[in-house]
Amino acid sequence: MASQESQPFHWHYTELDDHNFQIRGRTLFFIVVLFAVVMLITLLFLYARWVCRFTYHTSANAHHAPPPLSHGLDPTSINMLPIVLHRSRTTADDDNVGDSDERECCICLGVFEDGDKLKILPKCQHCYHGECVDMWLRTRSSCPLCRNSL
Repeated sequence: MASQESQPFHWHYTELDDHNFQIRGRTLFFIVVLFAVVMLITLLFLYARWVCRFTYHTSANAHHAPPPLSHGLDPTSINMLPIVLHRSRTTADDDNVGDSDERECCICLGVFEDGDKLKILPKCQHCYHGECVDMWLRTRSSCPLCRNSL
């Protein structure tokens, strides 16, 4: 017996016989059932994605109307805004006035110079260069800084 254990194991397949690889009976049945279950789960997943996507788009269109387009003001309303000439303040005046004082146009980011024509928006009292705020108000009807509706 010791001599058989010490000898290396040799394969002796001289002819191609796939008898060992045949699938029969229960094994074939279980493979078919497993394949059918995988296909069913895949189809259910795809159907669920389609249903969710379809209901999301229909509910988004039904419940959330698109926001109304913001149209600008008409030219007569723009021309009726009050215009003031800017003058620089002295340091004594700055001590009396709070830091809410505006010193630049938030549209063009330019500093207000002496003699600049500034337009003041009526509701929020924000000041802008006349040309800057005119272009803004042609397309939008809100304050550029605080978005207050005019």
